[in-house]
Amino acid sequence: MLNRRTLRIKVMQSLFAYEQCCEANFELAKDALVQRFSPDLNSMEFQDKPLLKVQQQAALRLIDEKRKGKTSRDEAPEKVVTEEVTKALKEFDKNNKKDFKHLLTRTVDEIEQLTNVFHSVLNLIVALADAASMDRKTDHRAFIENPVVVSLAKHPELKQQANKPESGWEGRKDLVKGWFRDVLKTDVEYQKFIAGNTPSEEQQLSIIKHILRKVILGETLIDSYFEERYIRWAEDKEIVKGLSEKSLKTVRDGKPFQLQKLSLEWEDDKDFVEKIFSTAALLPENQKALIAKNTVNWEVDRLPLTDRVIIQMAIAEFTVLPNIPVKVTINEYIELAKDYSTPKSRQFINGILDVIAKELKKSGELRKSGRGLIDNK
Repeated sequence: MLNRRTLRIKVMQSLFAYEQCCEANFELAKDALVQRFSPDLNSMEFQDKPLLKVQQQAALRLIDEKRKGKTSRDEAPEKVVTEEVTKALKEFDKNNKKDFKHLLTRTVDEIEQLTNVFHSVLNLIVALADAASMDRKTDHRAFIENPVVVSLAKHPELKQQANKPESGWEGRKDLVKGWFRDVLKTDVEYQKFIAGNTPSEEQQLSIIKHILRKVILGETLIDSYFEERYIRWAEDKEIVKGLSEKSLKTVRDGKPFQLQKLSLEWEDDKDFVEKIFSTAALLPENQKALIAKNTVNWEVDRLPLTDRVIIQMAIAEFTVLPNIPVKVTINEYIELAKDYSTPKSRQFINGILDVIAKELKKSGELRKSGRGLIDNK
């Protein structure tokens, strides 16, 4: 099941991608200025190369200053330079907005698609049993008639999902047959299971858990397939594994099989994701200045990008999610820094966020309310 830490990781990954897109878009804007103030080799008109070189340097200097919010002390640039820089910045903003919208939508979609992946994994167990039924050389009845497999095959929602390309295996039967032959059939635990006497209920559930953990989600061809197909599989696999195992635990003692839900309150989780991503990506200038002010010994642009993203997310959480205690936010982002950034980042993030939280509270931008939020020092 989804938890808030998983959602934070998803947002962090997308914000990291967004920041990289912004840098790439800025380089494209600068390339456009270089091209604009370069000699036109196809033109029959006179090309004043020294003047173009001066204009090009002025344009590149001006666009850097404008992006950093600085005012040049040099004399005002030529009108043509100002106009071209303005045009380049408009294109830069346009591309950033396009990437912002795409990445926000993709983040939510990727999370929602986890349900399809989860269903796909459970349906693969049934598909492997179907492949086993086609093998005439070996008796696979212990697997094919396993009550857990039968319960999965009969579950209404899984049956419905089995007909969909993204979560069913009907259109990938040859692939499943290959996996059955090369991965499952050669697995030692599976061989012991089908060769044994009438298995107990515990053994029947145990072999399905083994197939899930070691055959499908272990270091096999099947896991490699999911890794190639889903860009976030390294993190998503643990979520899918957890959902699958919790679902399998319900197949016992004659109880109806219960398919776990990815999220109990998806609309709340979705709102959390959208707020953190949108606010962190579009921090107001005064909050960006707050980061710069409190990284005295660091140039903000030279901070590890992951650290910068983490700080921006924490500020977003401080300011737009009043029901989350400050200490919880700081601890969560310290853990993200520990797992995803440099060895020194954990201590650095802790100190920076503590100071920023106090300044935001002083300015009135940080307001917490609700139970458990009194101690926000």
